[in-house]
Amino acid sequence: MSSPEIPQTTVDQLLDDADVLDVREPDEWAAGHIEGALHIPMADLPGRLADLPPAGPLVVICRGGGRSSRATAYLQGLGIDAVNLDGGMQAWNGAGRPMVSDTGTAPEVI
Repeated sequence: MSSPEIPQTTVDQLLDDADVLDVREPDEWAAGHIEGALHIPMADLPGRLADLPPAGPLVVICRGGGRSSRATAYLQGLGIDAVNLDGGMQAWNGAGRPMVSDTGTAPEVI
């Protein structure tokens, strides 16, 4: 039995007002993230579903797309309209899209 296809979007397809969920670890988030994104580390997601925006689609992101793909599948299984950002923060950064950091240094993807 094959698993269902995980919905994907790309940086180029992402709307400016999209709701973004970043599932990376706190140190990754602090180093560089999308301003306005919601940060819920993947391990905390089951206990923080009430923190998610009520309407979708929710764009899920991590460093390269692996964790966010699993989180997207989990959310889809719960009936939440979620899509994975293909390539994650590496693709975001590679496209020259803006980031902010919590470290006082230039934002980076770690």
